[in-house]
Amino acid sequence: MENKNNERIQNNSRKKNNPLVKTAIVGVVAGLLGGGVSYAGLAAVNGDFNTTNTAQTTVSSSSAKLSKTSAKTSSAMTTAYNDVKGAVVSVINLKYGGGQSSSSLSSLFGERSSESDSSSKKLQTYAEGSGVIYMKSNGKGYIVTNNHVISGADAVQVMLQNGKTIDAKVVGKDSTTDLAVLSIDAKYVTQVAQFGNSKSLQAGQTVIAVGSPLGSEYASTVTQGIISAPARMITTSSGIQQSVIQTDAAINPGNSGGPLVNSAGQVIGINSMKLAQSSDGTSVEGMGFAIPANEVVNIVNQLVKKGKITRPQLGVKVIALSNIPSAYRSQLGIESSLKSGIYVDSVTRNSAAARAGMKAKDVITKVNGKSVSDVASLHTILYAHKVGDTVTVTVNRNDKNVNLKVTLEAN
Repeated sequence: MENKNNERIQNNSRKKNNPLVKTAIVGVVAGLLGGGVSYAGLAAVNGDFNTTNTAQTTVSSSSAKLSKTSAKTSSAMTTAYNDVKGAVVSVINLKYGGGQSSSSLSSLFGERSSESDSSSKKLQTYAEGSGVIYMKSNGKGYIVTNNHVISGADAVQVMLQNGKTIDAKVVGKDSTTDLAVLSIDAKYVTQVAQFGNSKSLQAGQTVIAVGSPLGSEYASTVTQGIISAPARMITTSSGIQQSVIQTDAAINPGNSGGPLVNSAGQVIGINSMKLAQSSDGTSVEGMGFAIPANEVVNIVNQLVKKGKITRPQLGVKVIALSNIPSAYRSQLGIESSLKSGIYVDSVTRNSAAARAGMKAKDVITKVNGKSVSDVASLHTILYAHKVGDTVTVTVNRNDKNVNLKVTLEAN
């Protein structure tokens, strides 16, 4: 390193009158130290105090001034940000005894964690995410966030846009959709965000993501992107196929639970996850996902009313045929002509399926005429219905198709 520095100084001395060399050095040093320091450094290294450099020094020492005609560069997205910024909060998950160390590997993939403490009785920050105030009613302000942000919390706090931290109460949560609702005293609510119709989204339209990437230290961070896909089907960790909004707006750990906002300042999604790398380890950028606003509204209304989500079920224990090795099919009595479907291992007594006449060893092939090939597709169809709805379940029994009328019951 020392030899390289000596070589640079020698080259500078030989070429000190070459303005191109001076420009290059200014550029490099300015990037490291700042423009003001870089020019003084150049003069000292060159040892050049001739008339030309003296004139340059005189110019550089003159006072800097701000233009009186600077233009404002606000845009539609600036207005959109102003429409929601007061409603966006940081959500703080507190646990007794601290939790994981911030240096642990898991902190790279969850939200921000704090250093653990030897005390087992003191509440400490375990994770941080984001949320948005969407309603003010009956003396309370209601905040929607992600379930994984507050999962396992012994207590929850929110940091408002003005920096004030207050206690929050968990109203309800749902792990299937990864949504949760919190409440705070209405006196702290200064702005309420509005939901927009996520079904009207189009690929290419501009959106912004607002939240606290890496935690409350970077609260109210806004990033801009576009809608990459209005409705992308993915399979969640709970085995449910879910339609999500794909965006290239930067979403990082801590953005979870924050709003995805359109140019009208409406919340059209709740940021939930990002794809960091493909299955083969290839690094991925610009692939974030948000839960559509229409789904969010449906879920949060139920959570406020009931505190939980009640979903319909058949009352069966099943496995996809594709997951059963061919060597075991004959032992289970599965007809070789079937290539896809869901094998019924057992039927719960007095369940909806039992009342409809479903039996063990049946293979579910369709629900309301829609083919099902795995548990995720079965759940997707069932969860589109309400408890009490009647659906037609087609099963293959002894190599014959049988249609069963099943009245769905609560889980």
